Amino acid sequence: MSDYFVHESAYVDDGAEIGTGTRVWHFCHVMSGARIGAGCNLGQNVVVMSGAVIGNNVKIQNNVSIYQGVVLEDDVFCGPSCVFTNVTNPRSHVSRKTEYQMTRVGRGASIGANATVVCGVTLGAFAFIGAGAVVTADVPAYGLMVGVPARRVGWMCRCGERLHLEGEWGRCERCGTCYREQGGVVKPESGEATS
Repeated sequence: MSDYFVHESAYVDDGAEIGTGTRVWHFCHVMSGARIGAGCNLGQNVVVMSGAVIGNNVKIQNNVSIYQGVVLEDDVFCGPSCVFTNVTNPRSHVSRKTEYQMTRVGRGASIGANATVVCGVTLGAFAFIGAGAVVTADVPAYGLMVGVPARRVGWMCRCGERLHLEGEWGRCERCGTCYREQGGVVKPESGEATS
């Protein structure tokens, strides 16, 4: 008996790795060679391809495909119908399987509903991608990104609240964590790693 849950309508291929307490819901498909950590939740109609890597406590909402080359670190949130890619110039008649690009989503990052993350980028830890945004370049840790193409419009606390900095400094109104911005990089005052 497995120590994770798979709904009767979902498929988990032999050779897929799934961690303790993870839940795989209706109409999902987890392919051989996919790696999923503990305590994750895969909503309805999620596909996890061979070679995709998902950390612990990751929440993936309905209608999301995690392709080969995509790495989701611990505590990532993927909103409904957000999109990942793994090739920059696809053509149906040209095989590009040797050209897949890596996309890394850092610990604690959130991706809003219907947002698109173009392959080959890194989203920093606790980055926040607004609904419908199209990310075409790397995103700094704690960066708040909106629009098409996505641009940084502010910073987010690791608890998910928008930061309001005065000069270099700011304190989250919800959790009280202090942050400092220097040279376009925001870090908690404690000096916690942001990669």
